[in-house]
Amino acid sequence: MQKNRFLSSTGLWAFAALATPAVAQQPAPVASAVPQAAAPAAEPEAVPSDIVVTGSARAQRRFDVSYAVNTLSSDDIKKLAPQSMAQLLSAIPGVQVESTGGEVQNITRVRGIPTDRGYLYFQQDGLPLFHDLDGYFFNAGDGMNRTDLMTQRVEVVRGGPAPIYASGAAAIANVITRTGTDTPHGEAKLTLGTSGLYRLDAYQSGPLGHDTYYAVGGFIRQNDGYRDAGFPFDRGGQIRGNLKHDFSNGSIKLSGEYVNDRNGFYLSLPTADPRNPSVSLNPFLNSLTGTLSTPALRSVNIAYRNGAGVIQNRSGDLADGRHMRMGNAQLDYEGDYGPWHVSAKAGYTSGRSTLDALYTTSNPQDATTFANGFRSAAQSAFGNVARLGYAIAGTNGATVYDPASQSGLVLSAQYRSTEAKFYSGQGDLSVTRKFETPIGTHDIRVGVYGADWGSTVFGVYQNYLVQVASQPKTLDLIAYDAQGAVRGYVTDNGALNDASSLVGGKYDAQMVAVYGTDTWDVTDKLRIDLGLRQEYYSYTGFSQTTAAYNLGNATTLADNSTRGFTGAIVNTKLKPKATNWTVGANYDLSRSFGVYARASQLEVPAYASSVAIAGSSFTASKAKLYEAGVKAVSGRSYLYVTGFYTKFDPLNASFTTFNPTTGRSDQVVNFVGSAEDKGVEADGQWHVRGPLMLAGALTVQDPKYINFTSSAGANAGAVAGKQIVRQPKVYGNIRPSLDFNAGGNRVSVYGRYDYVGKRFVDVTNTTALPGYGYFSAGVMVDRGPWSFQVAGDNITNAHGLTEGNTAGDTLTGQGTPDAIFGRPLWGRNVRFSLGLKW
Repeated sequence: MQKNRFLSSTGLWAFAALATPAVAQQPAPVASAVPQAAAPAAEPEAVPSDIVVTGSARAQRRFDVSYAVNTLSSDDIKKLAPQSMAQLLSAIPGVQVESTGGEVQNITRVRGIPTDRGYLYFQQDGLPLFHDLDGYFFNAGDGMNRTDLMTQRVEVVRGGPAPIYASGAAAIANVITRTGTDTPHGEAKLTLGTSGLYRLDAYQSGPLGHDTYYAVGGFIRQNDGYRDAGFPFDRGGQIRGNLKHDFSNGSIKLSGEYVNDRNGFYLSLPTADPRNPSVSLNPFLNSLTGTLSTPALRSVNIAYRNGAGVIQNRSGDLADGRHMRMGNAQLDYEGDYGPWHVSAKAGYTSGRSTLDALYTTSNPQDATTFANGFRSAAQSAFGNVARLGYAIAGTNGATVYDPASQSGLVLSAQYRSTEAKFYSGQGDLSVTRKFETPIGTHDIRVGVYGADWGSTVFGVYQNYLVQVASQPKTLDLIAYDAQGAVRGYVTDNGALNDASSLVGGKYDAQMVAVYGTDTWDVTDKLRIDLGLRQEYYSYTGFSQTTAAYNLGNATTLADNSTRGFTGAIVNTKLKPKATNWTVGANYDLSRSFGVYARASQLEVPAYASSVAIAGSSFTASKAKLYEAGVKAVSGRSYLYVTGFYTKFDPLNASFTTFNPTTGRSDQVVNFVGSAEDKGVEADGQWHVRGPLMLAGALTVQDPKYINFTSSAGANAGAVAGKQIVRQPKVYGNIRPSLDFNAGGNRVSVYGRYDYVGKRFVDVTNTTALPGYGYFSAGVMVDRGPWSFQVAGDNITNAHGLTEGNTAGDTLTGQGTPDAIFGRPLWGRNVRFSLGLKW
């Protein structure tokens, strides 16, 4: 509480200082009675805010393109005040986000596509940081991209030409960084938050010499967490910089980035008692503030057998979370040679990603029933067992724990320790030229893209028995004889299954793509776009086979079936191909009203990591994407409405799931079939009157399975016509704001309401995730070079469940009509920022 009071007092004092001498809006501009520091010259944007460069051969006005695209400027990002990259993208229609997992590695889905990334492909200045969308427990999206003051804007293309300009992309999010100009600019911003957040952002840019410029910046941050785990949840930062030199006919830019950041993972929580779902578990595990992350897992040891039969011990610390360490260098060249425009980009990324996280596996169980399930095995192993009882793990049974004194429940959760050492080199070379013909102008671009990437794969999981409580203690389940003496342990220092899952392998991959586009301006009103991309891949990798081994500790059952490497490997080679195309048209009836339509094909081969993970499905996903829209612009108001239809046949939505009998979570469930989504998305802004502005995004859709089968028993009849898992039929947001001057201050008071409709945790739609909505609000004040902002999320402490319990409920649900297990919204949190520009 003292920390929160301190932050609140700091924010109020800063606001008061900036707001002095007047806070009321004046009826007419008047000279300030108090001398003010001169504001720094406004930093020029590299392009006007309505110009986009993603998804087209040349920069174009957003209104003129024949596809759905949004731009989030640095000012937009500041007002949205996102807690993560995924949360930033939630402002965009057609992109459904589950951002409750933490600052990184969240869920994004585009127009109903039922994969965790939704084929939303991230780029930084036109190139990916890692070629594949997903690595092993890291992704090239919000797992590697973080916003800070070096982010000039983010352009997001949905559907349209995305499959032509990126591999396996149904959408592209292009993060465009700042570059220097002739005028030096800089900014620093300090942010404090009620979650124990301390963050410093800064950047500096300017000239180095004649036609040579620099920009450098980044952030450093520590955050105790939106749920108190008993240790700092996020700590680290990043730095990005570039050097740019302009020639008379173009420019060359060298960029670099280094990330060293730890981010905690918020796991799903049980919210109601499965014995009686009307009974809330909030008294023991508060859905807004509680967490199963715990200091009890700060020093984990996982023993497993290597391929030579030698026992290995892997240590883990839950506080390490997702630890991304990576460096990237990129070279960009743009040049005009007469009528020819040449673009060349090359980048290389090298890094290491480790994960220490706790995942939930199955519903909590009645403690007595759970213990009785091990009675027979304990009797066989230890003999003369009179009863089973619980104690706090690590106390040798001395600290007895009676679950009936609390919820009467116990819970199994899985500690996952993974590691991937990865690299990715990627490059793109293209030439563009305009040709005048009797029937219009053709702007033709031809190019080649290539990538060489790979990674090691290692993962070992261990199942733990824990209390149903926030920051739970790990538990031992102990076998006692009639005299109360300890005969043995079902668990091993809290572990139910030592090394229950084990994965090891490595892969290397190469690909080359040739592509071409033609932007045909038939008249000054009619434009037709054509594009074709052919891709060739080569994957080489191996996976290590595993088997069950008894490690020989006679005092416990936990090591009786430990996974270990056999010493054998399975080599796999794969050479997939993909063909993607697009056809679009745009017709402007006037400078402020137009229509457009587009059809595209998207083909996505299995990711390269599939050759390093045993049991992976190699089936490629293939889709037809159709969209048509209308657009209108009037002054500061605009409206874009797009109807879309997506048909996947086939769609590879394979996944891994928890097997409660074996405790394993490393076996792939092949889930392949066809699916479709049809809907309408709207993106608009209405300048109501004077200082009042109303913006928002809305998506209405009907995502459903058509014909799916699973290697784990889900049949076509049970799935056909069902709503795609975790996909709502309605979602959106509305964002009102008041922007005015008061006493020499530029003031913006804004709010936001987000709504997500009903979803289902499972493919057969037996357990629903009810719809929910929540409010956010903020105030920004600019006074000369100084700025102050207060931003609050979920200010009413609304309850909403996302995701469900994906480790165990995707096929069968949770046994209840409404979910009693999921990843809840965080409780109310507020951030205070003080900034200075120069």
